[in-house]
Amino acid sequence: MRAAVFKGVGQPLVIETVEDPAPKPHQLLLKVHHCGICGSDLHMTEAHSIQPLPAGSVMGHEFSGEIVGVGTALKGKFREGQRVAGFPYIQCGECDACRRGDLTFGACTGAVGIGLGQHHGAYAELVTIGGNGAHLLPDIVSFEEGALVEPLAVGLHAVDMAKMERGATVLVVGAGPVGLAVMLWARFLGARHVIVSEMAENRRATAARFGATDAIDPKKPLTPQVEAIAGKGPDIIFECVGAPGLLNTVMMEAPRGAKIVVAGVCQQMDQILPLIGIVKELTLQFVLGYRPADFDYVIEMIAKDRVEVAHMITDKIGLDELPAAFEALRKPTTQCKVMVGF
Repeated sequence: MRAAVFKGVGQPLVIETVEDPAPKPHQLLLKVHHCGICGSDLHMTEAHSIQPLPAGSVMGHEFSGEIVGVGTALKGKFREGQRVAGFPYIQCGECDACRRGDLTFGACTGAVGIGLGQHHGAYAELVTIGGNGAHLLPDIVSFEEGALVEPLAVGLHAVDMAKMERGATVLVVGAGPVGLAVMLWARFLGARHVIVSEMAENRRATAARFGATDAIDPKKPLTPQVEAIAGKGPDIIFECVGAPGLLNTVMMEAPRGAKIVVAGVCQQMDQILPLIGIVKELTLQFVLGYRPADFDYVIEMIAKDRVEVAHMITDKIGLDELPAAFEALRKPTTQCKVMVGF
C-alpha cells in the first residue's frame, strides 16, 4: 500500500510503498476513505515534543473507511463493505479497565494508539483497527463526515467534563478544529453565550457557523469584554490552543470561581503561577480524548441533521499532496481542517 511516512524531525513526509497490514483475530482491516490532519500530528514531528514520533511511523488518527478484512474472532460480527469511523485506540483486552469494559481513551494501560507512533495510522491506503473501535456509519453520513467524528468527539468530551449548566457563559480561547467542536457542543447543549477569542479573522467567521454568539479581541483583557456582552464574566473558559504560557495567561484573566478546561495540547514544559488559582479559587480540568459513547453520539447527531459539520473542512487533498499540505500547516493561513481523500 502507499502511505505517508515520517522520516525524522525537520524532514517532510515521504510517500512510499509499505507492506499491507493484516488484521489480527480481534481486528478489522479498513480501506481508508478520508483522514484529517490533526495539530497533534504536527506537534509530534517537532524537535521540542515530549512525545517524539519514531522515524518510519505513519500518522493519521481521524479517519473513516470501508471494512475490507475481518479478523477470525470477529467473523459474523462484521462484514466487508461496512462503513465505519475508526476509534484510534486498540485495547489490550487484559488490564483491569478492559476487564470491566471501560473503553475510555487512556483507561487501558496496555493500549496502542493508531497513528501515534505505536501502530500505523490512516495516512495510508489501508489501516487496521480494533473490533470495538469500529463505529458504523449510517448511509446518510458521508465518509468525510465520518472522518470528522474524532475531532468532534474531542470537543464533546471536553464540554461533558466541564459539567456545564444550561444558560452558562462560555469563553473559548482558540478557534481551530478543537475550539470549533467545543463551541458547537457548548451551544448545542445549552450555553447562552459562546464567546470566542481568536486572532485570525477567517477563523472567527467560521466560529460563528459553529455556535459562537460573539467574538472578542484577544489582545485586550478578556473578562471585561465578556462582561460587556453577557453582563458577567465567563463561567467556563476552554483553552483550546496549547501554546506555552497560555494557560497561565488564562488563569490571570479568569474571574474568581471560574472553571478552566484545558483542551489544548501543550507538548512542552510550561509554567503557571499557582497563587493565582488559589486566590481566585479557580478549577482546572484537564481533558483527554473521548469515550466510545461520544463517537456514537456525534454520529447520531450528524445522521439526524441536528448538527452541520462539513464546513469545518477548508481543504481537500489527495495522498500525494499530503507532505506539502502538512508542512504548510506549521504556519497556517486560511486552513482549518485539511482532509485527505483516497
